Order: sequence, then structure tokens, then C-alpha cells
Amino acid sequence: MSARPAAPAARSKEQVAGRRAPARTPSAEPARPLSVDAIHQRVWLAIVEHRLPPGTKLGEERLAKAFGVSRTQIRQVIERLAHDSIVTVHANRGAFVSSPTVEEAREVFVARRLIEPDLIRKAAAVASAADVKRLRDHVALESAARAANDKRSIIRLSGEFHQIVADVAGNRFLARTMRELEALTCLVISLYDAPNVPSCPYHEHSALTDAIEAGDGKRAGALMVEHLNHVEGTLEFRQASDEIDFDAVFA
Repeated sequence: MSARPAAPAARSKEQVAGRRAPARTPSAEPARPLSVDAIHQRVWLAIVEHRLPPGTKLGEERLAKAFGVSRTQIRQVIERLAHDSIVTVHANRGAFVSSPTVEEAREVFVARRLIEPDLIRKAAAVASAADVKRLRDHVALESAARAANDKRSIIRLSGEFHQIVADVAGNRFLARTMRELEALTCLVISLYDAPNVPSCPYHEHSALTDAIEAGDGKRAGALMVEHLNHVEGTLEFRQASDEIDFDAVFA
């Protein structure tokens, strides 16, 4: 017996109808809403970069609209910022970016002078070659931001240098405290900085890195005190705030 020919493959409805089956294209997935952590980071960064200056009211409805999320999520973000003293919540008035008084501003620097000299002495004792490179690379970023007159990046990077020193020192609790103090310092500078005077000269960060690389904790500690005194010494006591467009800030 001869072999029977194979049965033809079943044809699709489109082929039966004389049409070619259209190519399937993946449907566009809707953008996922931001998490509370992501919103918290963006608001915190906007405060640090002075895009949300002290005294700005953080209206839940306006922020929820800007981020496309619920007011419940915004409320959680505000609670976290308030816990870190970056935001102040007033009963029956709402939440505002904190506006440190002159006395509070001084207290921030008192706290930093108590903490940071010890942190940098510890960093000088334990820093690896990789740690020093990280600091050098960061100082280079600061220099580039200043050359480009990128004020937002200057502010952010200046604060991050001190956070890196705290990270190198290896005390997680003090590193977390430094994050809060850095944000408060940015608020203080936003309120009281003197026009056209660099509040955190980058060359001082370079000198601090030199001391860390040399393992000279004593010199590093002394330079840190001098640096913090320099930053505080640039402050002038004035205050101003304007209406903020949240949609523009978080576009």
C-alpha cells in the first residue's frame, strides 16, 4: 500500500476568508503609580534642591494630582517627612516645608559640630582606597556642577558629600541622623544664605578628602569644624516664600 498523503494543516479563520492574519502588537501597559517610597524620595529631593522652599504648603489634594496617586499615599509621605522634621504639620492648617528659626538653625550646626568631627575621624581611620575614590569622584561632580552653574546639583551634591563621609565611617544610626541634619541644613541655607556667597566651598571638601586619604583623623576633625563654621558664617537672617506650582516642580 502506498502511504497516504498528510492531511493539510488547519487554516485560520483569516486564511479561510482570504485574509492575512494581522501581526499582534503588545498592548501598551498603563504606567504604574509611584510607590510611597518613590514619592517620598522625590519630595525630599525637591526640598533639598530648594525647589520646595521653606514655608511651602504641601496640600494633599494638589500633591496627589501632581503624582497621580491617592491622598492616602500623600498623607503617608507627609507623615514620614514630618517624622524627620523636614515637614511641619499644623492642626487645622495642613503640612508645610519646615522653616527653621534662627535658634533652630544654630542648633542644627551645634548638632553637626558634635557629630561630624568624630564621624570623619572614624572615616579617616577605616577608609579604603575605594572609599577615597568615591569621595574624589564626588568632589569632581561638585566641581563640574559649579562650572555649569547648576545650582540644584550643587546644593544636592554638597550635602551628599557629608553623607558619604558618614557612610564611610560605618555607623548606620549616625548616618541616618546625618541625612536628617543635611536636609535641615538645606532648609536653613535656603532661608538664610547670603547672595553670591558659596555656602559650602567645594575646595574644602577636597581638603577633607585629602585628610581622610592620609589617615590623619586629627586634621580631618579640625578641618570639619572649620568647614561647618564657614558654612554657618555665610548665613544671613532673612526669609521669603512664593506660591509654588507643584505640577511644574514634579513634571
